[in-house]
Amino acid sequence: MTVKTLINGFPRVGENRELKKVLENYWAHKISFDEVEETARVLRKKHWLLQKDAGINFISSNDFSLYDNMLDTMVLLGAVPERFAKIEDKNERYFAMARGNGDVAAMEMTKWFNTNYHFIVPELSDDLVFHLDPEKILSEYREAKELGIATKINIIGPLTFLALSKTTGRGDSFKYFDKILPLYKQLLRELAKLDESVYVQFDEPAFVKDPSATLLGLIRETYGELVAVSGKIKIIVTSYFEHAVEAVALLRNTPIWGIGLDFLYGPRNIEALQYAASKTIIAGVVDGRNIWRNDLSASLKLLEQINEAIPKERIIVSSSCSLLHSPYSVKNEPESAVKKYLAFAAEKVEEVALLATLFSFDRLFEAETSMLAENKGNLLSTLNLGVPQNGVAETCKQARDGTFRERNALQRERLNLPLLPTTTIGSYPQTQELRKARNDYRKGVIAEAAYEAAMKQYIDECVSFQEEIGLDVLVHGEPERNDMVEYFGELLAGFHFTKNGWVQSYGSRCVKPPVIFSDVSRPEPMTVKWITYAQSKTKKPMKGMLTGPVTILNWSFVRNDIPRSAVARQIALALSNEVADLQKAGITIIQVDEAAFREGYPLRKKNTAEYEQWALDAFRLAVSAADKSTQIHTHMCYSEFSGIIKTIEAMDADVLTVETARSGNKLLRVFTETAYQNEIGPGVYDIHSPRVPSPAEFREQIKARLEVLNKHKMWVNPDCGLKTRNWEEVKPALKNMVEAAAAIREEISRNADR
Repeated sequence: MTVKTLINGFPRVGENRELKKVLENYWAHKISFDEVEETARVLRKKHWLLQKDAGINFISSNDFSLYDNMLDTMVLLGAVPERFAKIEDKNERYFAMARGNGDVAAMEMTKWFNTNYHFIVPELSDDLVFHLDPEKILSEYREAKELGIATKINIIGPLTFLALSKTTGRGDSFKYFDKILPLYKQLLRELAKLDESVYVQFDEPAFVKDPSATLLGLIRETYGELVAVSGKIKIIVTSYFEHAVEAVALLRNTPIWGIGLDFLYGPRNIEALQYAASKTIIAGVVDGRNIWRNDLSASLKLLEQINEAIPKERIIVSSSCSLLHSPYSVKNEPESAVKKYLAFAAEKVEEVALLATLFSFDRLFEAETSMLAENKGNLLSTLNLGVPQNGVAETCKQARDGTFRERNALQRERLNLPLLPTTTIGSYPQTQELRKARNDYRKGVIAEAAYEAAMKQYIDECVSFQEEIGLDVLVHGEPERNDMVEYFGELLAGFHFTKNGWVQSYGSRCVKPPVIFSDVSRPEPMTVKWITYAQSKTKKPMKGMLTGPVTILNWSFVRNDIPRSAVARQIALALSNEVADLQKAGITIIQVDEAAFREGYPLRKKNTAEYEQWALDAFRLAVSAADKSTQIHTHMCYSEFSGIIKTIEAMDADVLTVETARSGNKLLRVFTETAYQNEIGPGVYDIHSPRVPSPAEFREQIKARLEVLNKHKMWVNPDCGLKTRNWEEVKPALKNMVEAAAAIREEISRNADR
């Protein structure tokens, strides 16, 4: 017999980021939506045929999206918030929900479980009139059928949709279960008309994140009723990123056809097989989240272990999750010592097919597996983890001196900042001219002197603008940096960089994570030259800007055969040297961004203590060289803080800046409830939207934050860095922000004098 194969989903931005480019041209009003649709059709066809040619049996449709699959599901269910209803054009309305439009604020965005992919958070309310709009799903299936491919239809499952939604009224989102389940039933009736046999994959990753009693209590009802109306449809329920033992124990009592499980990031899913003896098991054994070649021997042993509980004819070999989290193809990479160890999405498709063939015939291709083992051994020999780098381990402290109260008193005296000090998070718009100068220098087109002159001119203009509008704490704008992680990786030993290893982060935003393959160390200072130059142009404080060790780790592809904690420590040791050098150069404020600190948390609470400890140790080690009078800032993105507030307190940054422009005070109340002592900069400017808030809107945002934060401990700043925006948006927005902060500062002063 031949074991079948399945791919959970495929990257959609394209081999050359075609989707990104066409979307941004459309948003800039340079092209029509027809051109966007044509590009999307070309990409879908290419991706389907790639999988078909590799021999994949179950190829997905509806895994493609112009922005986000959760956003698509909102449209599918008619869950469009009322403030967007007045936008008549459906395409304009779709993108407005994600990016904002005129005076209409965008919807909240947060991380997809513990990945760096962002999804749009559904807003559910009692006045929503849910209705089904299945056109996208139907048309994509028919589109593939014209190519001779009967696809597996991917749909966000109803329980995950509800679990990830927020409500505008009382009660949790599951109170809308009785409204949306009938729509899923209606959808299945429509899908049943498409073909003689249709496979539908319901993605239910909410099953792996310590599922609530409410969620678990709805599993049998949900999938019992969906199967009852599905006719000839074969339903697959898929989870990933962790184990789903509790959910599988309940799914066994439903007549679903298959269960998809991630056996790499959820090794306990082996236990779930005892509940799934009557189901087809989609075995996720090829890593969809990392970029290393598959260890065929280890994967085959895992498949054999699964086979002990499940007959081979009911095992389908698959990726562990959607390949959305992987770059497109290694074939686009230049030759390097690391390339032969890499496998991106296209190669993972081939690995799934190869494993199924090997598993079908109960034997290995000895030449292939022995070669892989030899290559992996050669790479392992380059490691010497744990060895002190540049003597740092013997000289640096494990944490900085002084309590926050002691440090705060010294910093206030030294910095002399006003009430509600204003600042930005770090980067400023990356113009075409700036990118060209960096690229020309990298290619040798311009000399170092010309490159440095271009960077310094940008810094001069950036500093001048900030002083002109009256910001209190300045940044140099980061013109020399391509990416907040890649920049540091290029200056640290132990990193490899891909040429086309782009991965979608949200919408048209793509990142190119570096690859950590060997020991990490800092050969020389990385930021001191640029920061001290910028400081020489102003008497106001200039922030030193560093990316933290945990974020560098979490936003890189890291070897899966070494402890992440060891890599984090090496990065922290390197950064502690940089902090010391910045301080010696006279920099009084240093920001060590930990945008991805929350993202790295395990999905199961019982596994969090270990991660928290080494991640916390890494951050504290990185800033340990800072004197009491040096103010340490850190920044966190899209985080739910209630579960990690004690860890944030233990990080002990003098100032914590967080993204709150879309979520309001909801995320901030925990700081009041726990009597958080350190200073906080809640975001009041949504930098992921092209909108320019008015001074009045900024005043409302600031006043709202003051309802839950102490005015003496609050900063005013945007949500995040400004590199993805353009100057035409940034200049008026920041001017309005500073104007609003000054007005409220004056208002507070007047009230104090009464």
